[in-house]
Amino acid sequence: MLLLSQDETRKALPFDRLIDALDAMFMTGCEMPVRHHHDMAVPGEPDATMLLMPAWVPGAYVGVKIVNVMPGNSDRGLPAISAEYLLSDGRSGEMLAMINGGELTARRTAAASALAARYLARSDASHLVIVGTGRLSINLVGAHMAVRPITKVSFWGRNRAKADAMAAEAQSLYGVEAEGVSDLEVAVGAADIVSAATLSLEPLIHGAWLKPGTHVDLVGAFKPTMRESDDEAIRVASVFVDTRNGCTKEGGDIVQPLASGVLALSDVKADLYELARGLHIGRTNDSEITLFKSVGAALEDLAGAILAYESSKR
Repeated sequence: MLLLSQDETRKALPFDRLIDALDAMFMTGCEMPVRHHHDMAVPGEPDATMLLMPAWVPGAYVGVKIVNVMPGNSDRGLPAISAEYLLSDGRSGEMLAMINGGELTARRTAAASALAARYLARSDASHLVIVGTGRLSINLVGAHMAVRPITKVSFWGRNRAKADAMAAEAQSLYGVEAEGVSDLEVAVGAADIVSAATLSLEPLIHGAWLKPGTHVDLVGAFKPTMRESDDEAIRVASVFVDTRNGCTKEGGDIVQPLASGVLALSDVKADLYELARGLHIGRTNDSEITLFKSVGAALEDLAGAILAYESSKR
């Protein structure tokens, strides 16, 4: 069985190829049961979450990811997410590969955001604002740079030192102008793309701050009790999601506005299935504000795992 470390998984999943792999999988589809979602108490810390995410292409590949999300790890200087992915043969059941799930998750999540941006962000979008300083943040830079002409990246976090460190890492990795910022309102107001990846329980991005043409990418807040955008952001934007079933049940940025009546199900313009299949054109003009919410889908992991396995076997 092939074993891919974190570094090997990263090398096997370049963003340009991964984004295309996700696009193709959303276009063709796969079998994807509802994922198992279990809250786990951690004494003295925020509750943790265990996720089990199966998916398969009949007769081709079968995969499952096991994820532990541990918010308390931020105080320990450890990643919030630990995961592994097991890929098997879809006919024989032979276990083919164990792939580093943390790296797979970070890269496929960023790639899904970039795939959405390919349909929803202005073609000339050049200023990216990243809200959050976790593991996913640096991946969001690389992924968005694969689909849009990003020349400037601003990082905001509750800890300014972490934002500055992220900016230095982005400059080193991607050669892009990058900075840490303290004033989120000013940063969001100047952004072409705002990408948030946090575990926030309260809105961070306000609709009143968004200039015409902005694309908002909401990656964090994966529980109904979490929120990264306020009601005004939902009101002023054309709303898109990665999957309708997932976002209308799990992500607070969609669940809460649906519950309050700020958003109706019919107001969700399209999901990634519909965008990939050409059933919705995405952005309609340069002044439109677009908002994309993702909660993740096992389809994305499977597409990434197949790409990593096949690339490593060549």
